[in-house]
Amino acid sequence: MSQRTENPYEFTDTNKRYQTYDYYTRRVFGRKCARIPLDCGFTCPNKDGTRGTGGCAFCLNGSSSAAGTLGEQYEAAARVARRKWGDVGLIPYLQANTNTYAPPEKLRKVYAEAAALPGAVMLAVATRADCLGDGVIAELVRASERLPVTVELGLQTTNDVTAERIGRGHTFAEFVDGYRRLREADGNISVGFHIINGLPGETREDMEETARDAAALRPDQIKIHLLHVLRGTRIWEDYMRGEYVPMEREEYVMTVCDQIEVLPPETVVARLTGEAPVEILEAPAWCRLKIAVMNDVDKELYRRGTWQGRCDEGTF
Repeated sequence: MSQRTENPYEFTDTNKRYQTYDYYTRRVFGRKCARIPLDCGFTCPNKDGTRGTGGCAFCLNGSSSAAGTLGEQYEAAARVARRKWGDVGLIPYLQANTNTYAPPEKLRKVYAEAAALPGAVMLAVATRADCLGDGVIAELVRASERLPVTVELGLQTTNDVTAERIGRGHTFAEFVDGYRRLREADGNISVGFHIINGLPGETREDMEETARDAAALRPDQIKIHLLHVLRGTRIWEDYMRGEYVPMEREEYVMTVCDQIEVLPPETVVARLTGEAPVEILEAPAWCRLKIAVMNDVDKELYRRGTWQGRCDEGTF
């Protein structure tokens, strides 16, 4: 017997006790798929003064430093993906900053260009729930008539005290309002959330509560991130003054397993930890060992005899 043959979780064909993005894309598209991060030149209401300035405390340059046109960025990253994995489906991922924060006519042009990129099987759009006006949602629906669309909403935490501390610029109630309006729209649209573990002042219980609140909304996907201390951010300044201490590896693994247990079993866990360029990553050093951390999660779930959704409590 092995972890794989003893696995009680339904949405897997490996030893993983949670639904990976790889399993999801192979099931939906019949092959492995690769996300292609793109920078469309958008900004963010938390940077231009509409909601705040300087972005969230952990944010640096909107998570992208890509150069070139949309097509040039896409082709360069697609070549890398094909060298690594061969014949893969490609998912243009509008990642940098807030990719619904523009007039609808501009969004229509950008989404149409991205959806028409060669080899694209789905379009992913990263944004904020407070940037989902009726005109924006209409453009997402229009784009989904050409390709399936996943809208990824940055939640980070459901604790409003923490959200204010990091300068998030919206409350959990505002997030829920935007999410539900998006859910009510027509179109071939799935919705994912991003949450972050290790935010300043949060306990392991706070992080599990965020996962429970997110689970109650039944997202199609969720990404779990570790808070990275990136040079040049406000969190980095706090860290250098000794006012912020990053999570330890074992604590992170235990917290992620707690969160996996409460997620709906059908939700795709699209990420368990993130990555950051070595040249700007200050801490924690252990997060560079991404595969080892993921293996630790697998081992801990097996040790507990648990799996995704074992403690799922359903909707509100």
